[in-house]
Amino acid sequence: MKILQILVNMVRGGLIGMAELVPGVSGGTIALVTGVYERVLHQANLFLDATKKLPKDRKAAFAQYKTLNWMLLLPMLVGMAAVALSLAGVMESFVTDKPVHSRALFFGMVLLSLTVPIGMTDREDARRRLPMAILGLIVAAVATFFLTGVTSAPQSDPNLLWVFVAAAIAVCALVLPGVSGSFFLLAVGLYSATMAAVDDRNLVYLGVFFLGAITGIVCFVRLLEYLLNNHRTITLFVMTGLMLGSLRALWPWQDGDANLQAPGEHLGAAIGLFLLGAVIVVAMLAAEKASNAKTTQADAS
Repeated sequence: MKILQILVNMVRGGLIGMAELVPGVSGGTIALVTGVYERVLHQANLFLDATKKLPKDRKAAFAQYKTLNWMLLLPMLVGMAAVALSLAGVMESFVTDKPVHSRALFFGMVLLSLTVPIGMTDREDARRRLPMAILGLIVAAVATFFLTGVTSAPQSDPNLLWVFVAAAIAVCALVLPGVSGSFFLLAVGLYSATMAAVDDRNLVYLGVFFLGAITGIVCFVRLLEYLLNNHRTITLFVMTGLMLGSLRALWPWQDGDANLQAPGEHLGAAIGLFLLGAVIVVAMLAAEKASNAKTTQADAS
């Protein structure tokens, strides 16, 4: 059973890692769909608490490290790293060479994922806060829709300080559904350079990017967990709005300046891939529901 759980968590991490390679798809969205979003967020917060204690009280810090759910975290990290390192070049080629096909696939996945955060709300609380929650959803959707229309020319040799800052912002997509870290990198002209650095094992670039990502996570994880604990309904509706607005970046037919166009070439293939993306999400949700049911039965017995 433990081996199966490890493999499942590796697959979850791999899917999140794959999502982070694709402009317009959020790793946070995939974490929601695969049922690990809040658990990982909580574990990340505990890890940060332990790390904060490390300089002053190493014993207490290591004691807290031991309480972390490493059966969840380590396999997911391994899956993410394996997919990111092995598929960076492949995904860049797929996204660049087959833009209509790749966007159609991920459009279907994200569209079906919109039901996930709404389903995590408490119905009674949602009824009480519905006007404010809907307002938050609309504002988030409109803001994301317009922001995903911004693009920038690719930079072949970017300044490392800019790489650090961009990584700190882009990594928020790991914990914020609907916000694509890869799309942000594309918008600021760093997507191709980052994918090339991963594919070529450019350790200087990757080291700076990693430090920026750690900085971003430290600053953002606590805030997001606070919002989910204290303003859950509105936060989840805003997440839904972010995901809805991000669909603009995944519309299959658009020009190099991210201007939307009417359906055109490869229409049949795009529809097929859209349906495939939707089926993938439905299958993941069904598998997660079945897994949760088995866990509940095991706990009851």
